[in-house]
Amino acid sequence: MPEHHRPIRRPTRSFDNIVGSHDPAEETRIAHATASALLTRVRADDSGESADRLVAFTAEHGIDEIAELWSKAPSRTLPGALWRLYVLQLAIHGDPQTAALLYERGRVELASADAVVAGAPVPADPDELVVLIDAILHGAFRGDFAVALDRAAAFCRVQASGATHVADDYEATEPQRASELTTRALRLSSYAQDLSASAVLWRIDGLV
Repeated sequence: MPEHHRPIRRPTRSFDNIVGSHDPAEETRIAHATASALLTRVRADDSGESADRLVAFTAEHGIDEIAELWSKAPSRTLPGALWRLYVLQLAIHGDPQTAALLYERGRVELASADAVVAGAPVPADPDELVVLIDAILHGAFRGDFAVALDRAAAFCRVQASGATHVADDYEATEPQRASELTTRALRLSSYAQDLSASAVLWRIDGLV
């Protein structure tokens, strides 16, 4: 049997560069089947222990193996939505200090209720953001899945706003850093749109 290695935890910068496997028809079928099976199995465990173990495992080991199956799935599908939740968890756990900086800046700058929907304390320190993203992921398996997606989308919008404004701060002195933050903001905004659309689809039994 081939040797299996522990997944490598990626730094936050690779948030914008995570690449999954090729996406032939069979891998697409498996991605949808495994996403549905995982969600069904964990939600069927009334004790909540399965959800706890799953959230803890992904926080410790990363998402490399899951990304192999789900990263190339269409964004507004069940595997696509789950993959985005896991990427958010990995990014926050990988660099909670930067996450807290961007979140707090976004909370101050963004004129919307997104910070309230996301549910972070005000202000949120790095440890509290780690707890928040784990709670959102846990809610996807134990609570209302659409609500979890909406909270994740709101979280992305707050972070995107923060990344945009911090990028503006760096533009004159550190253009490379500004470019990285702008790319991050665009990716987060895209995730927010996809997660919100997925929540709508889930509520009408259309997220597969």
